[in-house]
Amino acid sequence: MTYDIDALRSHFPALAAGIAHFDGPGGTQTPEPVIRAIADALAQPLSNRGRVTPGERNAERIVTEARRAMADLLGADPAGIVFGRSATQLTYDFSRTLAKAWSPGDEVVVTRLDHDANIRPWVQAAEQAGATVRWAEFDPKTGELTVDAIRAVLSGRTRLVAVTAASNLIGTRPDVPAIAEAAHEVGALVHVDGVHHTAHCLVDLEQLGADFFVCSPYKFLGPHHGVLAARPELLETLRPDKLLPSTDTVPERFELGTLPYEFLAGTTAAVDFLAERPDPDATGGRRERLAAGFAALEAHEHVLRDRIDKGLAALDGVTVHSRAADRTPTVLLTFDHHSTADAYAFLAERGVQAPAGSFYAVEASRHLGLGDTGGLRVGLAPYNDVQDVDRLLTGLADFLKR
Repeated sequence: MTYDIDALRSHFPALAAGIAHFDGPGGTQTPEPVIRAIADALAQPLSNRGRVTPGERNAERIVTEARRAMADLLGADPAGIVFGRSATQLTYDFSRTLAKAWSPGDEVVVTRLDHDANIRPWVQAAEQAGATVRWAEFDPKTGELTVDAIRAVLSGRTRLVAVTAASNLIGTRPDVPAIAEAAHEVGALVHVDGVHHTAHCLVDLEQLGADFFVCSPYKFLGPHHGVLAARPELLETLRPDKLLPSTDTVPERFELGTLPYEFLAGTTAAVDFLAERPDPDATGGRRERLAAGFAALEAHEHVLRDRIDKGLAALDGVTVHSRAADRTPTVLLTFDHHSTADAYAFLAERGVQAPAGSFYAVEASRHLGLGDTGGLRVGLAPYNDVQDVDRLLTGLADFLKR
């Protein structure tokens, strides 16, 4: 099916500014249906959830619809969808809750490939519980994190393995199902950071083998907040700190305070928008339409990534650090004789948004030998087109001639 990029781009008001956005890994631009859904939610009566007043019913409907939408997107149970302020906040909350059952001698596995939001909460929780942190290393030459690297640090005392489904720095997609299987063999739980991964391919929680999976809607055309998915029966076994009068029902027992109803309405709209691409007239359930939409998106992004890869290969003095066989359309670059910060500023002056840094993946950046500086990151989003890519490559060529 044809991926109608012009029709898709017409839904993004921000693109009228003429910027070629390669900053999708840090947050995507917002389509008009999502903007409208947020505004519509705020324009109607809203109050705390309930069933008596119109405001209560509207709030209840918005939350219910958002759980169903995220369940369809992640292949999860709506009763296992937890909303929070961010993926980082949710990971911190669950690390503290799970660590209540840890004791000295227990072990927690983290990886050098991950965003710090899937490292530091577990390291700090382990330290407070007296547990030991074991580090799984990725190969800096290939960017690969193998299941053998995970197996090397597993033991009968491993309580949890925290691993990314896709590196936000270099795009590497580890074999999460194999990693989860290895972790489960020793009785460990698996917490998967899916923030970068969810923007590029359809998630299946069961197929991944993830016990916990976090993502952020603003990385896939939605508003700023976080989502965690888990099996409801697993959530029932966990006792988070909460206010005395707040509900003990799952998943609400993990949601602190009043939810951002308008953002949840926007999240539902974002999922629906993805389900309508590339065919707005497609039939079938939302999950089925999402599968078709993501297949078309992956094919589109593959073409653009290939164009970027070939264009970069033709430039002298460029080192590409994204080398894994399986990776998202995300490329980290450094230059032989030029600062990546200067490249960022040079491109920005020409309407090309490709930021520089380590993007909170500081362990990965250091492991690559890039220190805390990182590199120039080029990341694709659903609205990028061939013209964007050519502007990027032309801009980089001009920068390197300076």
